[in-house]
Amino acid sequence: MTPLRRYIAVVDRINRAIGRVTMYGIFALMAVLLWSSISKTFFNPSLWTLEMAQFLMVGYYILGGPYSIQMGSNVRMDLLYGEWSTRRKAAVDIVTVCFLIFYLGVLLWGGIDSTEYAFKYGGERSPTAWRPYIWPIKVVMCIGIFLMLLQAISELFKDILRLRGEEVPVNVL
Repeated sequence: MTPLRRYIAVVDRINRAIGRVTMYGIFALMAVLLWSSISKTFFNPSLWTLEMAQFLMVGYYILGGPYSIQMGSNVRMDLLYGEWSTRRKAAVDIVTVCFLIFYLGVLLWGGIDSTEYAFKYGGERSPTAWRPYIWPIKVVMCIGIFLMLLQAISELFKDILRLRGEEVPVNVL
């Protein structure tokens, strides 16, 4: 079980570090939205603010996702789950995380294909008046989905350890 524990430690450490840095992205998003409000009120409205806010939100959400999974902050239907034993929770989580891993694998495959398309045809651009390149946000999305996939596998390994009755590494904030 040493390789499982090593994988858990490495992936959790990477996603915790990225998640802790990504948290501060909310301030960049707030700055863009504040500038958008100021420019619409006092100056000519900026063309770039809405799309830049959307791009920042995508990065914030997708790069913070693995950290959220790691901390158990994801939404879970707790009607029955809260009353179950640790082993039963682990058994059910193994099944559900397998669906998540499949979903993330398909999502990553599509994301990589879409990113390749953006690079292949001279840089796909947004159809808006600002017309930014789309590839940077697609790359961020692929990285975030990949990190989420790694974290889902880490959670699967944690559930396997719990099902076997072994000690699971605790997340250190």
